Amino acid sequence: MTLNIAVIVGSLRADSFNARLADALQTLAPGDVEFRRLRIDDLPLYNQDDDDSPPAPVVRLKQGIRDADGLLFVTPEYNRSIPGVLKNALDHASRPYGDSAFPDKPAGIIGVSIGAIGTAVAQQHLRTILAYLDMPTLGQPEAFLKADDVLTGNGGIAEGSREFLQDWMDAYLAWVRHHAC
Repeated sequence: MTLNIAVIVGSLRADSFNARLADALQTLAPGDVEFRRLRIDDLPLYNQDDDDSPPAPVVRLKQGIRDADGLLFVTPEYNRSIPGVLKNALDHASRPYGDSAFPDKPAGIIGVSIGAIGTAVAQQHLRTILAYLDMPTLGQPEAFLKADDVLTGNGGIAEGSREFLQDWMDAYLAWVRHHAC
């Protein structure tokens, strides 16, 4: 059985470290796992007035989440929290009340930053939100990564980080299989 993982990258930057990490992580998964990045760059700002008739990008996002066996959040940290674009996507996909795409979807959170603490605070904030959205979220191992320690110049995984990231990916996929099957 193929495992379908929806990937949400919390950065819109063209040369995003987190987009590069999301791509690199896919190389650590076995052949029966498919990753699909969900677009969040074209979502309008969430407005409850639109709940009865959501725009097409919102419908697409919610369907991508519903079709997935699990979600992988790869996000930077902005001002000690999650980026606004990620919060906007979470708000859209969880609304209107009673029609959230998230309940029971197993999740994993990882992120990379140029700072020494990586994305530790953003991940903690995201965990709080995902708990409210009723998503079982992988707790251990945690991965707060520094970009220049993890990524190579060509977008690959630095040799010194490969084993750690492989262990993280293995734990995440086991988590998804446990909760999705």
